[in-house]
Amino acid sequence: MTTAPTLGIVGLGYVGLPLSLRFAQNGARVLGFDVDPAKVESLNAGRSYILHIPAEEIAETVDRGAFAATTDFSRAAECDAILICVPTPLVNGRDPDLSYVLNTGRAIAPHLRRGQLICLESTTYPGTTDTDLRAVLEEGSGLRAGEDFHLAFSPEREDPGNPNSDVSRIPKVIGGLTPACRQRAMEIYGIAVQTLVPVESCRVAEAVKLTENIFRAVNIAMVNELKVVYEAMGIDIWAVIEAAKTKPFGFMPFYPGPGLGGHCIPIDPFYLTWKAREYGQETRFIELAGEINTAMPAHVVRRCGEALASQGRALAGARVLLLGIAYKADVDDDRESPGYVLWELLEKAGASVAYHDPHVPVIRPSREHARFAGIRNTELDAATVAGFDLVLVATRHQAVDYALLAEHARLVVDTRNALAERLQGRPHYFKA
Repeated sequence: MTTAPTLGIVGLGYVGLPLSLRFAQNGARVLGFDVDPAKVESLNAGRSYILHIPAEEIAETVDRGAFAATTDFSRAAECDAILICVPTPLVNGRDPDLSYVLNTGRAIAPHLRRGQLICLESTTYPGTTDTDLRAVLEEGSGLRAGEDFHLAFSPEREDPGNPNSDVSRIPKVIGGLTPACRQRAMEIYGIAVQTLVPVESCRVAEAVKLTENIFRAVNIAMVNELKVVYEAMGIDIWAVIEAAKTKPFGFMPFYPGPGLGGHCIPIDPFYLTWKAREYGQETRFIELAGEINTAMPAHVVRRCGEALASQGRALAGARVLLLGIAYKADVDDDRESPGYVLWELLEKAGASVAYHDPHVPVIRPSREHARFAGIRNTELDAATVAGFDLVLVATRHQAVDYALLAEHARLVVDTRNALAERLQGRPHYFKA
């Protein structure tokens, strides 16, 4: 390619924003699209709304004209390629919600031009790109995918909170509607990504992403189940995993927790479950893993009840500090966080709940947990910690003062092994 292309990236969240910045830092001109005017205003002013993305990085690309954000989808006509990075949640229990993907397709379709590349990155079931999205694009543009414009799928592989996660160094799987579509997608992604992994079709690429996340969901469910079994036997699952992972082959460590959270692992496997029914296939491992992981918050709350009972107390009337509302360590992302399920179950049992999370100073509005919106983080000091009947560790943030908790907490239930070194063996320390 002789001149740097103009890329459009739709969805400026945890996937789209770092991807935009990486392309902009590697010579492309990037136009970021989002339906949220507040995000667009923030980015164009050089401000960040994601914890692990420095404002300086955004400001630098904006100042030199390499990146700009907009809500105007008619500007899709300016782009040589458009990469779609929008949510794919579940509705009605476990049914896929493709509305974000298809509405994006409808928004850009009238502005498509010949030779453009449209690439979906959002996790979805096999067939979405070459059927659902393709139909919307062709209908709205009057152009033919694979003939007039290129169509591809390349799944995102972001790992928020991992300092070693860099878009440019994570191999990129790419599948196209045609070989020419795949080749064009590889030319585009080659600007920003070091290693490209071509596969034979969009459907294979879609299945790759589902397989990766199903692998994680099933193995997390396994260790969650083992945690409960070993707990009944008086065996510490964390000690078992530490020893097992010394084996240099045939074992990969996964860790238990209070349930699954985030935009991937609790959701993505059920895109395949839903699609498999169309082919008369059962997905028993996925369903079982979902049952086990969904049951973990209730197990944790039972452990809280047992811990309080050991001190002659009950959950009803107890003051509980929930430590961590983000779904994983060192991020500010609370989507699908098991912390909210714990909170609701604790309140249902009669407890009074407050939360501490250094990365979530105030709970943002969301469809799933609207009633928590606006609740503020409880700042910690010795007197505050001592004032709670129980501290429940749900997320292991590095920024938490665990020494303070160890010294002043009356009772601790730890789902993340965060205080084991300080409190293991103490009568007021329980694992869950």
